[in-house]
This record gives sequence, structure tokens and C-alpha cells, in this order.
Amino acid sequence: MGNIVIVGAQWGDEGKGKIVDLLTEKVDCVVRFQGGNNAGHTLVVDGQKTVLHLVPSGILHAHVTCLIGNGVVLDPEVLLQEIELLAHRGLLTNASRLRISDAAHVIMPFHKQLDRLREEKMGAGKIGTTGRGIGPCYEDKIGRRGIRLGELLYPDDLKEKLQGLINYYNELLPALYKSEKIDFATVYDQALSWGERLKPYIENTSVLIGKLMKQNKMLLFEGAQGTSLDIDHGTFPFVTSSNTVAGGACSGAGVGPTAIESVLGITKAYATRVGSGPFPSELFDEVGQGLQVRGKEFGATTGRPRRCGWLDLVALRHATRVNGLTGLIMTKIDVLSGVDTIKLVTHYECDGERLEDMPTHPKLLERCKPVFEEIEGWKNDITSVRKFADLPTSCQAYVRHVEKSIGVPLMLLSVGPERGQDIWLQKF
Repeated sequence: MGNIVIVGAQWGDEGKGKIVDLLTEKVDCVVRFQGGNNAGHTLVVDGQKTVLHLVPSGILHAHVTCLIGNGVVLDPEVLLQEIELLAHRGLLTNASRLRISDAAHVIMPFHKQLDRLREEKMGAGKIGTTGRGIGPCYEDKIGRRGIRLGELLYPDDLKEKLQGLINYYNELLPALYKSEKIDFATVYDQALSWGERLKPYIENTSVLIGKLMKQNKMLLFEGAQGTSLDIDHGTFPFVTSSNTVAGGACSGAGVGPTAIESVLGITKAYATRVGSGPFPSELFDEVGQGLQVRGKEFGATTGRPRRCGWLDLVALRHATRVNGLTGLIMTKIDVLSGVDTIKLVTHYECDGERLEDMPTHPKLLERCKPVFEEIEGWKNDITSVRKFADLPTSCQAYVRHVEKSIGVPLMLLSVGPERGQDIWLQKF
């Protein structure tokens, strides 16, 4: 099977956590390579739900080492809460199973403060961030003034660098948002405490990955969010602050592209989006409401309801191209059961022109009208089906039509949230 990158092929929330959990049975190490705790992976095993925001989904498998790469931005409070939860459940009894890059940047309290203040000020024009401080932390990283996790272990150096960063924010926040100044001593003491508690997990994970590959260990690189939220290739500016596409695995984990042997994209059988931004196939009727209810389309991180729409083949072909997908996995196809007629977006029409590809200009994308193809639905409950041939004929036709339209083989269908509610179309 070789080393794999798993990416979301839509706007995130495609069910990557379940798929990573499933594929982890076959690998030795899972690496999270970008994003922050604005992502949430919900895993259901034996009826018990576990929601993870930073720790890789593979942590539920005792034989697997889990790494958080340098491309991730960390909220230490959230990370420590997850570690405590996993330890309480007996899922993380050995600290060596979780390694965190010393080069990952740290989300500070003032990052979250700026995130919220900025969104409030933007009003109707807000991006729709989660308010977790992800964007401001990445801004400080690119501005070369951020704090890396490893720096929390060096009190004197941290004091000097953190003082400079807080001075910057104490000029910015009161001037733009009339907020109170940040107290240096409070943040400094908190940062030292984080460093002390996380010290057993901190390592140069790029070096560790290199050692694992020399030992012929199999690695799975796990992304957060989805392709259409990528900072470069998504529906800018209504995107996240990192590269969610497969190429981000290399920079976010510290490996070369020759280390990657396959790239699997995860798509729902329909489409969802959280937050603001264009969403051409969005449904505003009872069909969309039905998908939201049956699919339990509420964010694992924020609880926000997800906007629902038909599967968009234009967006899916875009994801196939920019990620270099070698295979596709479809989740939540069971949610379409009972829908009389299922629609697929084949192309867009904009200002009298037919568009086969997603435009990069947001205003142009907002004007795009989806053109649909209709496919007969099915009534049967398919959650107990385990063989493709046992699916309703119209369900089989839907799957094969998607596969043919994007030119990438479908490897797996998920027909329910539980581990084991899956249909293999091709073995890895």
C-alpha cells in the first residue's frame, strides 16, 4: 500500500476521521500535517463516540505511533484536554505513542481574542471562522514573529520573544478594537506551564519520520478541513489558513514528495459546507433539511449546522486535479436512502458561458448557476449492506456514475458511522 495522504475532497467534514481510523489498521504511524483545533474528527467504536481536534485519529489503535507535524498550529489547552481524555479511557498510557513537532506554532490567548474581535467588526462580511485563533497564529508564523512549541522549553529565550510579540499585540488590539492590554506575566507563566506538561511529547518529528521510513514503516498523513477550504486552491477568501491539499503533507510534516505513494480523497455522497462563502449546489428546501437531519450535519468543533447540497462534480474534479488523487472514498451514502431523485452538478453556467472548472474569483463563483443531472434514488436502508452487489441497483449506478465522471477509482463506501459499516470496492 505504501505511504498514504488522506485529504478532504470537499469543504471538510467528509468523515476523514472514520476513514483514517479504518486504514490505521494497516499502517504503523499517522501524521497530522496542518490546521488546528478548528477541525474535528468524530469516531464511533462499539457505540462510544470520541471527538478529536488535534490528536490524530489513529490513536485508537494501540500499535500506532501518532505525530502532530510542524504544519499544525496548537492550542495547548485543547491538546492537553485531549491527552487527559485519552489517558482516562486507557487509549494513551504510553507518551511515546504521541509525538509533537517542536516546530509547530502555538496558539496564544491573544490569537483567539483577535480572531473574535475581527469577525465581530466585519459584521455581515465576516469569513465565518471558528474563533479558535487559527488564522492569527498562522499570520504570526508567516510574519516570523510566532512562538514555536519547542521554545516553551527555554524560559529565558521565551521571555524575550514573547515580550516582543505581546508588545506588538498591545499596540494592535487597543488601537483597532479598543480592547484592554495583555498582561505579559499571565501569558508567560501559562506558556511555561504548557511547556512543562507537554515536554514528554515534544520532538523533531521530521527526523523521526525519516527514521521510520528507513525502517520501512508505513505512514498515513492525515489532513484537516477539505480541498475547497485550501488557502491557495479553495474558495478564497472563505477558506482556512493553511494548505489542506495533499502537497501540504510534505511541508507540514517535513518529508519530500517522493515519500508519498498514494493520495486518497474523501467525499460525502452529497455536499456540505460550514460558515460563509459560495456553495453552488446548496439546497434551501426540505430535501436539504432532510440531509441535514439524517446526516447529523452539525459541526464536531462548533456545533454549527452545516449547509447541505447535492454532490458537485465540478468541485470534485477540481479536488482530483489539485491533489493528484489516486483513489476516492465516499462516505454517508446511506443518508441518500429515501430520496426519490438524486441530483449531481455536472457543470456551471455563468453569464451565459458553460464552465467545466471552478473559477478562482469569488464573485464569479457566486454568480455560477449549477447545471444538474438527475439519477433515480432508492428506498432501501443500506446500513447493513457489506457487498457492493447487494446495494440497490440505482445506488450502484450512482456510485459508478461518480467514478466515471471524475476518472478516479472508488475504493470504499461508508454506509454508516460505526467502524465496520463499510463496503470495499478495491483492496489497498
